Amino acid sequence: MARGRVQLRRIENPVHRQVTFCKRRAGLLKKAKELSVLCDAEIGLVIFSAHGKLYELATKGTMQGLIERYMKFTRGTQPEGATEAHPPLDAKEETNVLKQEIETLQKGIGYLFGGGIGTMAMDELQVLEKNLENWIYHIRSMKMNIMLQEIQALRDKEGTLEAANKYLHNKIMENTAIADFAPFTTDTMYPLIIQDGIFQL
Repeated sequence: MARGRVQLRRIENPVHRQVTFCKRRAGLLKKAKELSVLCDAEIGLVIFSAHGKLYELATKGTMQGLIERYMKFTRGTQPEGATEAHPPLDAKEETNVLKQEIETLQKGIGYLFGGGIGTMAMDELQVLEKNLENWIYHIRSMKMNIMLQEIQALRDKEGTLEAANKYLHNKIMENTAIADFAPFTTDTMYPLIIQDGIFQL
């Protein structure tokens, strides 16, 4: 039975959306690897999830090397005058942009804590959403690093305890062996003698 055609629109159910993302991401990465092997192609793939998590694939070399190669290639193929789509801002313009971004963030923080007044425009909400996604990504990265450090510390502690346990076990075994082979000693000055069925010292 043939599969029905999937409608290409956003999946509303967040669980189904996450499952579909994981499956299709894995399929896309697999196809990229197969294309690279079969056709000796150099492929770079970058995926950002809806939560800001990064997935990347560089079939040959590193992603940085592929990006540098891409930049060199596109720099040579771009028409003259199109090398800089966005010319660099001067100090005054950059300051104004940063001030506007700070104001939007402060306004958004006010809304988050229930102190907002008025309404936020769509572009302000988009800026706030983008920053929140970036913050969540960085928080998760820091959390993961801390958890990895804690796991490594616990592994080190486990190794130390195992070494101490082994040392103590060996000491116990040595002491047991010495006790088993030690000669029998007595406090009496003369050995016991049996004479006419009577014990005499």
